[in-house]
Amino acid sequence: MPNTSSAKKALRKSIRLASHNRAKEEVLHSIEKEIKQLVLSGKKADAKKLIARAYKLFDKAVKTEILKKNTASRKKSRLTKLVA
Repeated sequence: MPNTSSAKKALRKSIRLASHNRAKEEVLHSIEKEIKQLVLSGKKADAKKLIARAYKLFDKAVKTEILKKNTASRKKSRLTKLVA
């Protein structure tokens, strides 16, 4: 348990940010999963439409430091390769 008031505030802040980051990660995982399911079911045209949204989400995740740059790049590359 934090002792000082600033440490208490830091704890509250880290809990709030962790929750926010977890929600963003779940969105990333769900869109990635959705694209993979569309490709497996043979709906590549629909998957291509979602690629742009996925790119946007990955880039925003990098900007807010939820994902590392190379991780996002790797995921975008693999999704594009899957859809093509």
